[in-house]
Amino acid sequence: MLDRTELFVAEHPVGLESRVETATKLLNIQKSEEVLILGIWGMGGMGKTTLAKAIYNQIGSKFEGRSFLLNIREFWETDANQVSLQQQILYDVYKTLTFKIRNIESGKNILKERLAQKRVLLVLDDVNELEQLKALCGSCKWFGPGSRIIITTRDIHLLRLCGVDQVYTIEEMDESESLKLFSWHAFKQPSPTENFATHSTNVIAYSGRLPLALEVLGSYLSDCEITEWHNVLEKLKCIPHDKVQEKLKVSFDGLKDFTEKQIFLDIACFFIGMDKNDVIQILNGCGFFADIGIKVLVERSLVTVDNRNKLRMHDLLRDMGRQIIYEESPSNPEKRSRLWRCEEVFDILEKRKVIID
Repeated sequence: MLDRTELFVAEHPVGLESRVETATKLLNIQKSEEVLILGIWGMGGMGKTTLAKAIYNQIGSKFEGRSFLLNIREFWETDANQVSLQQQILYDVYKTLTFKIRNIESGKNILKERLAQKRVLLVLDDVNELEQLKALCGSCKWFGPGSRIIITTRDIHLLRLCGVDQVYTIEEMDESESLKLFSWHAFKQPSPTENFATHSTNVIAYSGRLPLALEVLGSYLSDCEITEWHNVLEKLKCIPHDKVQEKLKVSFDGLKDFTEKQIFLDIACFFIGMDKNDVIQILNGCGFFADIGIKVLVERSLVTVDNRNKLRMHDLLRDMGRQIIYEESPSNPEKRSRLWRCEEVFDILEKRKVIID
């Protein structure tokens, strides 16, 4: 009861309350004797961490001990860091440094022994490897009755491997929520000023209602005059904002297989809106084993398949993929691995025609 520490959630938590309510219901806290694992899944920038923080603050007092490990993917690089994460869980739950962990394997045994003695709330944020889960939460048998574990990730396959009880797929913002969040960051109020209404709608359309993009672009445009807004949007369509791209590119960089990256780039440049089976046939002709590759991309929230079996991709992910190709040779399209702009293709074909003639 003395542990009143709360996490900072968001400066403007637009649309958060309803999502917290929905996800919390999946935790089924009333069944106090069960140990339950909830996975929160979605693409980068959708607000998984923000949602997990809000849930943690809301229900944390109902547990004997709690711990929130932030950005595990970034921290999980050295043995020392891995041990420190195990140590952090014990400190958060027991409020003491008495338990000393020498290495990962001994840490597993200590966590299993100590966490089983308490009703614990544990949040593991941005998990991208099964080994992380094995080292930090093992299995339900590690935890005392009534414990709850929340895992946020971009990889739904990972959640299946660890046998989560429930999966909450992060909900996309609607147009009203998107406008409100953008306006708070751009104008410091819940709606745009009259002069900027149309421009704001255009920004929201470009952002694809991605919370990260709405916040970054709102802050970026807040000091711009109305005459600059159109130019900024046109530039963003060619060169994505670096902060947004950096966040989204994490999922691409996390692909282990070379062919999976190639499939993603091909879809981003050429195949959005095409029938999945047709694309698989085309890419298998290139030796890419696309049926497996596309399955992985869907699991990693990089690609979706609609109810008509058409491949879809968030506009900002598409722009990120095309930017990767552009950076292969910014000044010379002929040296890039893919060309999707008609004018660049025609220019190169004309040059080749002149050479042949």
